[in-house]
Amino acid sequence: MSTHPTLRRLCAVLATAGGLIASTAAPAAERAFIIPPPAEQQPANAATATATQEKAVIAGGCFWGVQAVFQHVKGVSNAVSGYAGGQANTANYNAVSGGRTGHAEAVEITYDPKQVSYGQLLQIYFSVAHDPTQLNRQGPDHGTQYRSAVFPANDSQRKVAEAYIAQLNKTGVYPKALATTIEPLQAFYPAEDYHQDYLVRNPNSMYIVINDVPKVENLAKTFPDSWRDKPVLVSAKEK
Repeated sequence: MSTHPTLRRLCAVLATAGGLIASTAAPAAERAFIIPPPAEQQPANAATATATQEKAVIAGGCFWGVQAVFQHVKGVSNAVSGYAGGQANTANYNAVSGGRTGHAEAVEITYDPKQVSYGQLLQIYFSVAHDPTQLNRQGPDHGTQYRSAVFPANDSQRKVAEAYIAQLNKTGVYPKALATTIEPLQAFYPAEDYHQDYLVRNPNSMYIVINDVPKVENLAKTFPDSWRDKPVLVSAKEK
């Protein structure tokens, strides 16, 4: 008999909570990697010079926490939880949670390149949004849908991401090589409404408190110049 994905996630976080009681070590979700900025940034050209809004799609475990982090980044005007890597007919939570659709739980970030660069977004992503060394998992969540993946919107983004991953693998900051993949962006599919602004709507959820609140706190501590106290919410865009 299959188990509903929400129940699987609840069971996983309960197991994590048990581990926290038994150990004084901080869970993986709480760790921030102190890393250098990318040596190669997105090159300036006519498109980037005149654009007021660009988009970036990334995946790093459960989209609740990744969305929450980027909702607090200056220069980001929207961060939407959703799915990338699979087909439109399987872009729904029940299907994706089975781990066989090709989708990753992803976040589409809309940002002003004059305020925050693509490279800066990646620095935050690799530092506080998730642990990029974990293969097909983050914290209590396991499966290809929780993989670390970058979905470049164009060749320029791809080159920056490739160079940055190579750079970070040489720093010695991480305990092992990054598991992050760079995958073609065929399409991004927004997730169901109840997944949007999940941390703000469910601040007392055990999963959120253990796995995601520390990520937001690490953003404020590690990137104070990028921190925005009031998050930009998807629900506000819908009004």
